[in-house]
Amino acid sequence: MRAHGTDGGLAQAVIRRFNVLRPLSEGAVAALEQAILEGLFRAGPGEDLVAEGDPIDSVRVVLSGWLFRHKTLEDGRRQIVNFVLPGETCDAHAYLMPSIDHSITTATPVAYAEIKRARFERLMTSEPTLAEAFLCETVLNNAIQREWAINLGRRAALEKVAHLFCEIYERLRPVGLVDANSCSFPVTQMDLADATGLSVVHLNRTIQELRAAGLITLRERTLTIPDLDALKSAALFSPGYLQLYRRA
Repeated sequence: MRAHGTDGGLAQAVIRRFNVLRPLSEGAVAALEQAILEGLFRAGPGEDLVAEGDPIDSVRVVLSGWLFRHKTLEDGRRQIVNFVLPGETCDAHAYLMPSIDHSITTATPVAYAEIKRARFERLMTSEPTLAEAFLCETVLNNAIQREWAINLGRRAALEKVAHLFCEIYERLRPVGLVDANSCSFPVTQMDLADATGLSVVHLNRTIQELRAAGLITLRERTLTIPDLDALKSAALFSPGYLQLYRRA
C-alpha cells in the first residue's frame, strides 16, 4: 500500500546504518532521503513483498518493521534463510536477474521505500559514497549468509538459537534499536524454528534451556540479554563476520 505524506524520520534507520558501513556525503544523504520519501509504501504482517519467481524492477529499503527471506519446498516445508531488519535493503541489485530466487515476507507491519532501477542506478553513479555503502552491504550480507550456513550445518541446537539472538542484537545496534541490553524480537516460535532448522518442540525446549541458564529473557516480543558475553560464549559467537559494523 502506498504511504501518504512524508516523514523524514523514517529514513534515519537507513542513513544510520549506511553511515556505519561507509560514511555518506551530505549530497548522498540528501539524495537517498529524497528517493525514500518519494517511494514510501506500507505493508501489514504476513504479506509477500516479493514472491519467488517474480521479476524485480526496483530496490526496496526497509524503514521500519521486520521481514524474512524464505524458500519453500514442494511439500510445503519452509526454510527462513535470513531476516531483513530496519535499515536494511531487501533486494539491492536483484533486478540484474530475470527473477528473484526466493520470497520476502513481512513478519510485522512494515514501512519501506521502493527505488526504481533507473533512479537507483543514477544514485549509484552520482553519489560514490552511496554506491560504496550498497557494495559494503552486499559484502556484509554474503558474510552473514555464510554464517547462517554454518549455524544450520554445524552448531548444536542451543548454539544455533543463541547465535541467532547474538546476531540480531548486533545487527540492530547500529541503527539505534538496542535499548541497554534489550531489543525488539517480534518473531514467532514457528518462524524461529524455520530459521534454525529445528522443530517447534525442540526450539521451545532450547529457549527454555537458555532462560533457565539466565542467558536470555524473551517476553512480550522483547529479547533481553543480561550478559551478552556469556550468551556469545554459549553460542560460540565470533563477531568477525560483522566487522563492517564495528564503527558502531
